[in-house]
Amino acid sequence: MKILLVEDHSELAKSIVSYFTQEHYICEVATTFDKAREKLELFKYDVVLLDIMLPDGNGIDLLKLARKDKVESSIIIISAHNALDFKLTGLSEGADDYITKPFPLPELHARIKAIMRRRSPQQTNLLTFKDITANLESMECRINGKLLPLTRKETSLLLYLINNKGRMLTRQAIAAHLWGDYTDNLDSVDFVYQHVKNLRKKITDAGGQNYISTVYGLGYKFDAADA
Repeated sequence: MKILLVEDHSELAKSIVSYFTQEHYICEVATTFDKAREKLELFKYDVVLLDIMLPDGNGIDLLKLARKDKVESSIIIISAHNALDFKLTGLSEGADDYITKPFPLPELHARIKAIMRRRSPQQTNLLTFKDITANLESMECRINGKLLPLTRKETSLLLYLINNKGRMLTRQAIAAHLWGDYTDNLDSVDFVYQHVKNLRKKITDAGGQNYISTVYGLGYKFDAADA
């Protein structure tokens, strides 16, 4: 499952990302209105965790835009505003739930699972692409039924590529996904090359095709054509 967290409070964002990463979710962060809107236009998410007070805009306005643009993600407002008017406004504008800060992370997790059950009662936990099958519950990935010996980062990378198949992904975008939006202290993102190389080898060693093509000077694309 893929989550977009829209939150400008860095410590809270880190704790939420850490919790859901440990629960085997893919969790991305946007700290501003504009960055969140950009991510929603470019990528698909199962759940959006949306703060109301952002440094460059209002979360309710972002919620309105998302619903106007037919964004299908479940949206949960996370806000320090406890007034009934705020809750009613958020829910009436299309939010699926509203939780007041501070909140226990297990409660937020339970609310997410409840929403996903209501939205997709028959939804499978399997993500598939050609001969690749990923079990989102166990986080096991297989090629034609054969288990791939992937590390946690390689599993996260593969799921990210499948969820964005056909799109060109820059090394910077991949680095931000794998390590969160806290990679500013890194001199480069050359380490992404090694993760992609390892993933390619493990897929082909298991008898699968090489779906990861290099877009030279830019990044990578995951599609059905051999690289």
